[in-house]
Amino acid sequence: EVQLQASGGGLVQPGGSLRLSCEASGFSLSNYGMSWFREAPGKGREWVSFINKYGGYSLYSDSVNSHFTISRDNAKNVLYLHLNSLKPEDTAVYSCARYRHSYSAGQVVAPLDQYDLWGQGTLVTVSS
Repeated sequence: EVQLQASGGGLVQPGGSLRLSCEASGFSLSNYGMSWFREAPGKGREWVSFINKYGGYSLYSDSVNSHFTISRDNAKNVLYLHLNSLKPEDTAVYSCARYRHSYSAGQVVAPLDQYDLWGQGTLVTVSS
């Protein structure tokens, strides 16, 4: 079965860190660009970060740039999101998604319709 499985969420204090994982099954992650999205309580789904299929190019939303890092291990078929210096406003359900196109510079990555496969989310709660 083709699917994405996110994990690694939990409760963390402000200033803390977490590492989220997104395991792909039924297809080779190395053929696809990937993104993380998040959905905070009462808000719509927001694009967070994108990484190309080779792992050498990444993009971040302004809201998380400099304190989140996206990475991937194609040999293990896993995508990661490293969350550092967490703030209460980072509280959300985080999910991973597979980019439907072959990415080239200048293509948009934020719109939800650019993705053809979504994993279930993992909840991150930042609170003291």
